[in-house]
Amino acid sequence: MRRAFISPTKYVQGENELYNLGYFVKTFGDSALLIAHPDDVARVKDKLESTKQKFNITLVESGFHGECSRQEVARLQALAKEHQCACTIGLGGGKAIDTAKCVAEGEALIIVPTIAATDAPTSHSAVLYTPEGEFDDYAYFKQSPSVVMIDTTVIAKAPTRFLVAGMGDALSTYFEARATANSYSNVNAGLPCGVREGVCGEAKGTVTALGIAKLCYETLLKNGYKAKLACDQNIVTPALEDIIETNILLSGLGFESGGLAAIHAIHNGLTALEGTHHYYHGEKVAFSTIAQLMVENADREEMKEVLDFCLSIGLPVCLADIGVEHVTYEELLEVAKKACIAEESIHSMPFPITEEAVASAIMAADQLGRQYKVNKEV
Repeated sequence: MRRAFISPTKYVQGENELYNLGYFVKTFGDSALLIAHPDDVARVKDKLESTKQKFNITLVESGFHGECSRQEVARLQALAKEHQCACTIGLGGGKAIDTAKCVAEGEALIIVPTIAATDAPTSHSAVLYTPEGEFDDYAYFKQSPSVVMIDTTVIAKAPTRFLVAGMGDALSTYFEARATANSYSNVNAGLPCGVREGVCGEAKGTVTALGIAKLCYETLLKNGYKAKLACDQNIVTPALEDIIETNILLSGLGFESGGLAAIHAIHNGLTALEGTHHYYHGEKVAFSTIAQLMVENADREEMKEVLDFCLSIGLPVCLADIGVEHVTYEELLEVAKKACIAEESIHSMPFPITEEAVASAIMAADQLGRQYKVNKEV
């Protein structure tokens, strides 16, 4: 059986870690293309100026247009070539990070998240959009970022909702990795077919990845609520440090090398409901976790544990919590159809999946969440 595991070359996090950015730039050369939204640059301008002077490096500001499109990637690659940049820095949220991945194409890439809202920073994949913001395609690269650097003081000063959404994304990691392991399904860490002649892209997860995914879940339960309280006060505590690592590193390694299953497919299906469009990825993933547990007919105590955790930090547990007050079974069937297309990760579940079963599970999860908010009983 072929197994695969993928990870960044180096991960480092700490208070005021951005002061050391220049050190990592210097491992590649004297200059870097900085891909970041102007607002994110403004948030950390003093630290960027300090690290430039301390390590005698040049940061070429890119005027990032805000969308990870093929046109923007081509423009930025030309800019990097013009200025002979030795490496690429993606600083900020998901769009800037994904754009940096596409520009770097798997080489000399430093990722600096300013929020801990998803587990994307460590991965070797990106999502491309049109200039108008519509989905275009997925992109995969030969390796994960060279360096993932986290300044915990920056994360602590971001709105708490981002951190909580990140915990919603991380909540799915163990349950999807467990399902993928039980079904012996392939994981994203395998090479895409055709990357190298004679090498098949199919690969199963490792016991390491499943162990990381389990630790991800255990750390959420242990420190999630305390981390939220710290972020509410914009302060760094050991609990917040653990949850930042959980949201970004543990969840990132866990999903990419452990596998995705029904949860992210259901999340994608839920985007068919207009009310969900104003909610973050991790918020919708949290409810989708409950839906997968319903599909699995999960143990009562496990279901209660997940619901209690979500309510303790303010994650959604029913459709109303993600903007859907009223929905019909027919509408949920449309959600299920989108979740069950042939290429979706839902087929990594360890049993056959039908659209009707998914629609019913979403409806049942919604009812359970509504009732649990009232009387805390499963």
